[in-house]
Amino acid sequence: MKQRTIDQIVSPIATSDGAGVKMLRAIGTPTLDHLDPFLLLDLFGSEDGADYIAGFPDHPHRGFETVTYMLEGKMRHRDNVGNEGLLNSGGAQWMTAGRGIVHSEMPEQTDGLMKGFQLWVNLPARDKMTQPRYQDIDPRDIPSKELDGIGTLKVIAGEAFGITGAVSQIVTKPMFIDLAMKPNVEVNIPIPAGQTAFLFLFEGKIHLDCEEIETNRLVTLDDGDAVNVKSGPRGARFIAVAADPINEPIARYGPFVMNTQEEIYQAFDDFRAGRFV
Repeated sequence: MKQRTIDQIVSPIATSDGAGVKMLRAIGTPTLDHLDPFLLLDLFGSEDGADYIAGFPDHPHRGFETVTYMLEGKMRHRDNVGNEGLLNSGGAQWMTAGRGIVHSEMPEQTDGLMKGFQLWVNLPARDKMTQPRYQDIDPRDIPSKELDGIGTLKVIAGEAFGITGAVSQIVTKPMFIDLAMKPNVEVNIPIPAGQTAFLFLFEGKIHLDCEEIETNRLVTLDDGDAVNVKSGPRGARFIAVAADPINEPIARYGPFVMNTQEEIYQAFDDFRAGRFV
C-alpha cells in the first residue's frame, strides 16, 4: 500500500458569492486555480443571518456539476427544469448542470448557524451538453458508520470502509466522505490510485505526512492508494474527496465551464436566448 503524501497545504481566502454570502474559498483562487477535476471549493458559514439571508438567487450553470453538503442549516433548491429540494443539516445535493440549468439556493432560516461546502466538479467534453440532473440526498439517506475507536464516518459519494455513498452514476467516479475523529487516534483511508484527492479540515487539528494541519486548511495529496491521518488532542473533522482527473483544456467564465472560449461565448448566447430549458 503506497501512502499519499502532501502535495500542497492551502490557506483559503475570504470572499463572498451569490447575494453576498460570506465564505472561505480554497479551490478557485490565485494560489490554486483548479485541481482537476475540481474547479472550486467553498466553505460558507455564519451565525449571523444578515450574512446569508439573501442566499444564492437564480443563476445559470453549464458544463460541470455543483455539489452542496450542508453541515448546519436549511437551504431550498429550485431550478428551471422542475427540481426542488430542501437541504437540511447533514444533507447533500449533486446537480449535473450539463447543457444548462438555472437554479437558486435560498436559506429557509433567518438566524442561527448556517454552514456547508460547495464543490464544483468538471465534466469531460463528451458529457458537457448532457441532460441536466439533480440528486437530492436527505440526511437520513447518507450512510453512516462508527469506525471502532476512530470516530464517525459519513459517505456522500463513492465507497469507503465497506460503505457505498448515496450519490450515484457520476462520470468522474468520486469519493466524498466526512470523517469526525476522536482525539489522538489514527486512521488509514483508502483512496483509489490515480485519482486526484484532497482533504479539507474544518474542525480540530490533524497530523499527516509529518505535518501538523490547522483548522480550515486544504491539503492536496500526491498519488497513492491510501492516506494516513492522526487526530489532534481535541479530535478532528474533515472531508476527504477524490475523483478521476479529466485531463482536458478548461475554458471558464463565471458560471460556465467548457473546453474552448468559443463554447463559452455560445453558452452566453444560449442563456440570453432562453435556451437553458
